[in-house]
Amino acid sequence: MPLTLRRNRSRDLAPLEQMLPDADIPLLNPNAKVPFDEMEWQRKWLGEGQDVSFYLEDDAGRDVGFFALREGIGPEVRHLTYVYLVEEARGGAAAELTERVEQAAVDLGALTLTLKVEVDNAPAFNAYLSAGYEELSRRHGMATMRLDLEDRHAA
Repeated sequence: MPLTLRRNRSRDLAPLEQMLPDADIPLLNPNAKVPFDEMEWQRKWLGEGQDVSFYLEDDAGRDVGFFALREGIGPEVRHLTYVYLVEEARGGAAAELTERVEQAAVDLGALTLTLKVEVDNAPAFNAYLSAGYEELSRRHGMATMRLDLEDRHAA
């Protein structure tokens, strides 16, 4: 299923709320309230001025995914947060998802992409390894990973 990237310029979180079942909120963000609270997400989780979020649409134009890129130690580093795909979009979409994330980061001027993933989330962890992410460290069941975008997207 081809996925199309749509930047969330209006910071609209209603589509995320629509696609995110209450049971998945703790998986996406263990510190967030259940049920989904749009104001909490706008203030607390996506409230940094440089946070940019994106929706992924399927070929029928339905929102089937979401992720955010937070500015890292400088504008040339982006940190991937809050990655979510609806269940029916998950099978086999990992490579395309990581491509869209990289595309979004490059479009924002990033040279490096970082993320944290639960080590016991084998599908996600293995998808990032397959996409070329390097594991930097492990702490409290989380792996910190990075990808050098300059090498992959050299003109």
